[in-house]
Amino acid sequence: MISYLEGKIILKRDKFIILEVNNIGYKVFISHATLYKLPETGENLKLFCFQNVKEEALDLYGFLTYDELDFFEVLTDIRGVGPKAALEISALGSLDKIKDRILMQDEKIFEGIPGIGSKKAMTIILELTGKIKMLGNLKSKGSTDEAEDALSQLGFSKQQAKDALKQVPVSIKNTEERIKQALKNLGK
Repeated sequence: MISYLEGKIILKRDKFIILEVNNIGYKVFISHATLYKLPETGENLKLFCFQNVKEEALDLYGFLTYDELDFFEVLTDIRGVGPKAALEISALGSLDKIKDRILMQDEKIFEGIPGIGSKKAMTIILELTGKIKMLGNLKSKGSTDEAEDALSQLGFSKQQAKDALKQVPVSIKNTEERIKQALKNLGK
């Protein structure tokens, strides 16, 4: 699988570029947002790539950052979102950058992306919400405050957990006791 290319831009079009790597030209599909960030034709470019293998074609999709590629892969796992729509959505930014808008179920985030109406936008938001929460739980395991992580996993927001834990006396050091005390504070 081709996952990274570095070479000279030979041709730019609305939806793709031709990138010459060791005298071989690769057609790489890119988003409109990425197109405007590219250097001029004839200059060098580094791209993270996703190779989509289909019965009738082998397509390459290019991204300036690994975060965009990672988000693209999450999007292509959503039923009804093809690589071309995922390419445009991933150009909105990393999952971290748009997760607040997704968690607020702001379907306007996808306005202007061809093929995504309000119904598909809500489907994408619902599926991404679950993935974001799952990713959040995985990330929180590396956090420094186990009590805060535990409260978050119980369904409280990070801010609610922090506020409740601030009210726990500093003398209580045991994580379980801190959680119990914080739960009492949250129950008030």
